[in-house]
Amino acid sequence: MTEAPHIFDRALLRRRQKRALAQGPADFLLAAAVDELVARLSAVQREFSKALDLGGPLPMLADAIAKPGRDVLRVSDDPAFAGAQLFRLVDDERLEVEPASFDLIVSALALQWVNDLPGLLAQVRRALKPDGLLLACLVGNASLHELRASFTAAEAELEGGASPRVAPFGDVRELGRLLQRAGFALPVVDYETLTVRYDSMLGLMADLRAMGATNPLAARSRKPLKRATLMRAAEIYAERYSDPDGRVRASFDIVWLSGWAPHESQQKPARRGSATVSLADVFKAPREK
Repeated sequence: MTEAPHIFDRALLRRRQKRALAQGPADFLLAAAVDELVARLSAVQREFSKALDLGGPLPMLADAIAKPGRDVLRVSDDPAFAGAQLFRLVDDERLEVEPASFDLIVSALALQWVNDLPGLLAQVRRALKPDGLLLACLVGNASLHELRASFTAAEAELEGGASPRVAPFGDVRELGRLLQRAGFALPVVDYETLTVRYDSMLGLMADLRAMGATNPLAARSRKPLKRATLMRAAEIYAERYSDPDGRVRASFDIVWLSGWAPHESQQKPARRGSATVSLADVFKAPREK
């Protein structure tokens, strides 16, 4: 059996998320994602009676999709993240639920911290009833490219090399392949870019701390960040990514995933060789004048 990669220090991530909860979280990015997810769900002409929220530290999504006639179970790996809906504690990245037990599984801005995303998607697929829906979003790989580039340049200039400081988030094409590998039918992946503006890079970093989203990489440097490096990174950020009014931009790519557990009622591509008109005949057909 292939060992799952160890990209993120999940214990450190949980500690930082709980600290953010205790101090008052910055939830604007999650709120935008939840609003969009609810809008996308409302466009699906189906009733979902049993839903699962693969949760982050806040129960905002579970609360938003709860409605009469729909049971919502929220799962997470820490009891501090329980909310008003039904809650089950799971063991880190293992989705310990009965197979084919949910007709809807959702997640908002939590899957980017999963070490074994292919494995978790396979578990999600097994947990869905036939014709059940996965609808989720996570942070994409172009997110915070401004912050990554600024720190890389500052560390190369002052310290002779750079350490990893921004997580390697998911690539759109690769995420589409992962949905297919996990056995989802009708997979769809798209993304949107949200731009947030700050007075300086330091304001962005304060918000990341308040999201519990500061560097949880297992390969992060254990050395304290030097003040000179921090201030030089802020200068580079301002030089490269400022608007005319002096404020700086921070980009967040939000990648949306949807896929269905296979069912015989779903549309299927035509069987190879089943066409009744050849492409050659189409091109030979006279054009209308």
